[in-house]
Amino acid sequence: MSWFESFILGLVQGLTEFLPISSSAHLRLTAAFAGWHDPGAAFTAITQIGTEAAVLIYFRKDIATIVGAWCRSVVALVRRDDSMRGNHDAQLGWLVIIGSIPIGVLGLTLKDQIEGPFRDLRLIATTLIVMGLVLGLADRLAARAETGGGRHRANGGKTLRDLGVRDGLIYGCCQALALIPGVSRSGATISGGLLMGYTREAAARYSFLLAVPAVLASGFFELRHAGEGHVAWGQTVFATLVAFAVGYAVIAWFMRFITTRSFMPFVYYRVALGILIFILVAAGVLSPHAGESAA
Repeated sequence: MSWFESFILGLVQGLTEFLPISSSAHLRLTAAFAGWHDPGAAFTAITQIGTEAAVLIYFRKDIATIVGAWCRSVVALVRRDDSMRGNHDAQLGWLVIIGSIPIGVLGLTLKDQIEGPFRDLRLIATTLIVMGLVLGLADRLAARAETGGGRHRANGGKTLRDLGVRDGLIYGCCQALALIPGVSRSGATISGGLLMGYTREAAARYSFLLAVPAVLASGFFELRHAGEGHVAWGQTVFATLVAFAVGYAVIAWFMRFITTRSFMPFVYYRVALGILIFILVAAGVLSPHAGESAA
């Protein structure tokens, strides 16, 4: 991998990680369209450390509060002290852990599929379209609720204070779908949140918080593969740094965007891109396994 490829892939990772359009799919597609080697699942996981570092900084106050409260709840639990019972921030910490279980279990179980068959461009095109339609449906239901036609119209939608074990596990299962390139971690979890009646801001915020342990664990787990094949250590680190810088700017923009705007532009983009991939593969312009053998 050249330094130019590293820069472009880091840029793509930073731009797409937090948008509901799938960063892993775009890294795969960028390489395929440019005629480069597939950067691979390990490269994707490691560069996501950069974007998650951006999350840690952007939500540093929220995360510090949650971690502090969770640690105090553990101490209280050991001492059989009920003083932390009902503390919202401590509960949120436990729910992030519970919600991370599905992707952890499936990530280890389906590791070979993630690094192989799941990177087929036809599967990526399918997930782009299907999950795009799911996001569109969730967005329309959320819009109806906001204008007074939904089941949560009385209170304007559920917030993170309404989050319980059931919803936390559903969020976690939605996040686990993102193991398939094209699904989108943020797209799946935000869609799940909107379908459960959460506000756009609450669904997005919890989506970002829930991703932190899973993405960091995956990235550090894959560090042992850094430097293997055609992707050198230096280029991987450089791409990760680029992803961090761009990702931070995207988070700030996206959190402002969702407070007043619909997700429909992302829906149209996903569906159009999925259809384009199918057309190019069917026409023989693009191989569904482009770059895989070299990677």
